[in-house]
Amino acid sequence: MFPGGYRAARLPIHFSHELAMNDSRRWFWLVGLLLVGWLIYLISPILSPFLVAMLLAYMGDPLVDRLERAGLSRTWGVITVFALFTLIWLVLLVVLVPMLGKQLLKLYEMVPQMLDWLQHVALPWLQAKFGLAEGFWRFDRVKAALSGHLDTTTDVVGVVLSQATASGLALLAWLGNLLLIPVVCFYLLRDWDVMVAKLRGLLPRSREGVVVQLVGECHEVLGAFIRGQLLVMLALGAIYAVGLMVVGLDLGLLIGLLAGLASIVPYMGFVVGIGAAVTAALFQHGGFELYPLLGVAAVFGIGQMLEGMVLTPLLVGDRIGLHPVAVIFAILAGGQLFGFTGILLALPAAAVIMVLLRHAHALYKRSDAYVGADPAP
Repeated sequence: MFPGGYRAARLPIHFSHELAMNDSRRWFWLVGLLLVGWLIYLISPILSPFLVAMLLAYMGDPLVDRLERAGLSRTWGVITVFALFTLIWLVLLVVLVPMLGKQLLKLYEMVPQMLDWLQHVALPWLQAKFGLAEGFWRFDRVKAALSGHLDTTTDVVGVVLSQATASGLALLAWLGNLLLIPVVCFYLLRDWDVMVAKLRGLLPRSREGVVVQLVGECHEVLGAFIRGQLLVMLALGAIYAVGLMVVGLDLGLLIGLLAGLASIVPYMGFVVGIGAAVTAALFQHGGFELYPLLGVAAVFGIGQMLEGMVLTPLLVGDRIGLHPVAVIFAILAGGQLFGFTGILLALPAAAVIMVLLRHAHALYKRSDAYVGADPAP
């Protein structure tokens, strides 16, 4: 009896030792993750150019891979992609920026007219409709303040230059970060496949399959959202801007690009764009004109049909994206916690968290806590 009793007494001690080792490993990984998060928080002011470069490299890697399969070397593929990106940016700077500057100035000049409409049309209607006190909101003061600044619009360049001179060190730092982005992006894009292979080689052999599966799902979500949804945003922005300018809206380019950017959340671009376009058309034509409003409705209707039937199936496909509420919350939470760096990290972090939560939900559905287990005899 003694040997058997001795072994029976030793088994719980050995089992408890294994549990203690597993707990210590979990605590080690938890402390490591907390330290990494704290380090990211400390160096967040300098992370922005590296994160932008990483995002651009992630978006450009599939194109470089295609060029490699076509026979180009990795370096020449990266140079070709960089030349394409540079051409796009030059077109934006030479063509779009001056046009946007003119439309922003036009919008600035229209603000007093909008305040006139609010003061003499909208507010009296609200006052009569809801029985509000007379003069419950003094728009005349706001109008006078804005009108007083209209005469100083020609001095905007001088103000900007004076501010830049006063904070020359900050300007140099900003320019340095801007120049750092293409340099970092070039090296990341050139060595992307090598870095991915080395990171996979560092994974524990027993966990490699699970980690590769999780990373593959995160890559699918990020690819569907970042590459697909950004291309949808650019296409919708171009469609809305061109269409609104064709129907004769003075602020067509500005409103179209704004609607395209707002399309990062489904249907928000349509709501924001058509609301701003209808308002601009009313002020531009001095009242209710049927044909401009029909033109605006036609532009956004065509845009929505193209998005639903062509753009989203072609560029995003049936891959799982992020829920609109998750997108809004992630962007706001990231900006609140880490500023611009947090905004850049928000969507990748939300995609990873969504994949992990999906797997946690599947594990819970298979666990004894959900299914129930027979009581031990």
